Amino acid sequence: MGKAQYKIEGGKLIKVQLVKNDNSIGKVKITGDFFLHPEHLIEDLEKTLEGLRIENDVLAQHIADFIQTHGATLLGAAPEDFAKCIVMAGENDG
Repeated sequence: MGKAQYKIEGGKLIKVQLVKNDNSIGKVKITGDFFLHPEHLIEDLEKTLEGLRIENDVLAQHIADFIQTHGATLLGAAPEDFAKCIVMAGENDG
């Protein structure tokens, strides 16, 4: 299982636990001190990430689209921050 922590400029922290299937996401858990409202959407987001390639651009666009489609509010982090931490976890797999 790959794990990573990414501290965003300004102090927020994202933590990712990742199971890889080749170069795609098998399972992912995202935690940290950012805010996503409504909160239950983080689990829905994690499920939609399964099967996606572990690439910054692909992940950042998917996360941004998810947030917009669901009318969610993300504070303290950006989709690109989530993507970066997921990629870092993918690199630390093993």
